[in-house]
Amino acid sequence: MSRELRYTKDHEWVKAEGKKARMGITEYAQKELGDVVYVELPKEGRTVEQSQAFITVESVKAASDVYAPVSGTVIEVNSNLQDQPELVNQSPYEKGWMAVIEMSKPEELDSLMGAPEYEKHIGELKQS
Repeated sequence: MSRELRYTKDHEWVKAEGKKARMGITEYAQKELGDVVYVELPKEGRTVEQSQAFITVESVKAASDVYAPVSGTVIEVNSNLQDQPELVNQSPYEKGWMAVIEMSKPEELDSLMGAPEYEKHIGELKQS
């Protein structure tokens, strides 16, 4: 787990790059989903609000929504996922990223968990 990333309770990760936020789903999330077979990405230019569903990931087990970790405008999507959705399983933090959001409220990053809090959150989920 990277110390430079921030995490949501819904298992999205965010890497702040200036005013931009690169995001995807965590290692834990992809393991829970199983083999990813399709990723429905948003259109570039779409405006999203924090906690709004804006991506759908389909796996052999189920379809799941992915929520915007921050508010802003989608300025880039990982088009490689159209032909290679398995990148989400193989490399969730590098090659399997999903979108880049130009943040309209960078202060929202402060409401997300750091790695130690996220590790504790996962531990609590595994116990329940």
